[in-house]
Amino acid sequence: MQKKNLLFSLSMLFFTLSLFAPQRALSVDATPGQTNAKAAVLMDVTTGTTLFEQSGDDLIEPASFTKVLSLYLIFEALKQGNIHFNDEIFISQAAWRTGGSKMFVGVGSKVPLEELLKGIAVVSGNDACVAVAEHLYGSIEGFVDAMNQKAKELGMTRSHFMNPHGLPAEGQVTTARDMAALGVAYLQRFPESLRFHAMQEYSYNNINQYNRNRLLLKDPSVDGLKTGFVAAAGYHLAATAQRDGMRLLAVVMGAATPAIRERETLKLLNYGYRFYTLVQPFPHGQSLATVKVWKGVKDDLSLFPAETVSFLIPQAQKKTLRWEIHVPEEATAPISANQSFGELVFYVSDQPKKSIPLVSRDDVAQAGWFKRFWQSLLHAPKINWAWVGGVLGGIALFCLLFFFIANRRSSSRKSRSSFS
Repeated sequence: MQKKNLLFSLSMLFFTLSLFAPQRALSVDATPGQTNAKAAVLMDVTTGTTLFEQSGDDLIEPASFTKVLSLYLIFEALKQGNIHFNDEIFISQAAWRTGGSKMFVGVGSKVPLEELLKGIAVVSGNDACVAVAEHLYGSIEGFVDAMNQKAKELGMTRSHFMNPHGLPAEGQVTTARDMAALGVAYLQRFPESLRFHAMQEYSYNNINQYNRNRLLLKDPSVDGLKTGFVAAAGYHLAATAQRDGMRLLAVVMGAATPAIRERETLKLLNYGYRFYTLVQPFPHGQSLATVKVWKGVKDDLSLFPAETVSFLIPQAQKKTLRWEIHVPEEATAPISANQSFGELVFYVSDQPKKSIPLVSRDDVAQAGWFKRFWQSLLHAPKINWAWVGGVLGGIALFCLLFFFIANRRSSSRKSRSSFS
């Protein structure tokens, strides 16, 4: 009994001491670790900043990720007014016969472009891809040439495409980095596309199909973007989400199963939102400073940031972020639009991290001669009168000396004439 009491007393002593012992801080893993996939990239959409990368440059077959580039060309043509949502698109034999995932359009029929867009974005319809490609460029070959040209413009240096839908083809490759760059460019330029990608299901020809991006059901912040699968590469998923005004894009390529690609993609998104924050201190389009305008048709000039004012920063450094606005007190007309007048500087821990020029948005012409003359007089207090006084004093002294010498010469001539 005594032995048990002794053991109990010792255990209580050690427990009590442990309460007062200094505790080791728990370390927080600042990276999500390796994903269970061949490659992965996480990017912030607003700034294009890469937050995580795993084997980003490894060559992988794109599968239906290819359709994001096809959709880019389609939305670009819509924005340029070359095509319209209500255009009737003819379904050729080639489109109807295309294998793989299908929208099930009827051969020889005409389908509104908007329906085909839903078929591509929601159910990954290969037949819809071919139909729109033929409508835009007259042939698959012409459309594919445009795809590869656009890929170069977007900096997708390691990608090459052979068809508009992503079915296996010799030489058709991409990388996780290239697909992330494409996704960011697509979302930045065509945010309206998300109304299609966010659809959880789509019905056409009395055939109801579900969006293959199952993260739409698992996370309400996810509203796109695209899945893909080919046997040689595995399962792909590019998912975008928006939380508290911050939009991220996670690209996972080459997972073994659909469940793994969803889990790994969501892990990347959660990591990004956990460890980073997007600071947007000013509303879009807001003037950040005003300067006085001299000798212009306008008396004041509003200055605006030359780019979107947003700054991606680790959550741990958020409290150390500050910014300063540096602009002159005044400017003199004429002033041209987009002329730079100072800058907005972001500091992190008192170290400058990013500078954004502040520019005018309007031309300011010179005012009439009277206003310019009057404002020159008003500007007089700013003149360095000591310098002006010195100059005027020098001129006065020169004049006195000139008159003195001239007067002496005149007196000398008069004296000579009186003696002659």
